[in-house]
Amino acid sequence: MSGHVLVVEDDHRLRNVLLRGLREEGFETTPAQDGAAALRLAVAGVDAVVLDIGLPDADGRDVCQALRANGFDRPVIFLTARHHLTDRLSGFSAGGDDYLAKPFHLAELAARLRAAVKRSPPASPVTGGEVVLDAVRHTCTVRGVPLSLTPTEFRILAALLAAAGDLVPRRDLVRAGWPEGAQVSDNTLDQYLTRLRRRLREAGSALTLGTSRGVGHRLS
Repeated sequence: MSGHVLVVEDDHRLRNVLLRGLREEGFETTPAQDGAAALRLAVAGVDAVVLDIGLPDADGRDVCQALRANGFDRPVIFLTARHHLTDRLSGFSAGGDDYLAKPFHLAELAARLRAAVKRSPPASPVTGGEVVLDAVRHTCTVRGVPLSLTPTEFRILAALLAAAGDLVPRRDLVRAGWPEGAQVSDNTLDQYLTRLRRRLREAGSALTLGTSRGVGHRLS
């Protein structure tokens, strides 16, 4: 199996097409028709979520933010009829990992899902003294205490830790954090870095996320 995917789509015909097509692509699937069901079912240990933005009871971006707030750290791929750059950027800012505009080819969705599920830092734990990232278990600890990170935050932190204090160019952080070809604004990256800096501080880490303006960032 390629993984277990929660499919959140209110249009029952499209939902059935997605469920059938993803099963044919080797995925195990679970359906949900609204945001409330998505929040309830995501805790069942799924490997990824395909999430429609236009749900009847909530905006999918709000659902994604709620999932992240509840500690859900697996990939989220948005589906939407909206094509504007601002819509895509708002999806990334909400904690999404990828964004696919309707209409789309099922084979592309399946390929993006496989890439999202498999995309991870090196398998061996990456350490920065008190901070340890384990890509196999997809866990982060600070002084032995678990720290919940979204997949994008996890990948950005892994790239910073792997640099061992050296400056990491902003373009390399974008490549580490998002799918190839994703249009990620400077503001979106800054939002993730600000959130990551705050999470580390609140977890009691002594590491400082420094900035060389317009060039890159380092942990020291």
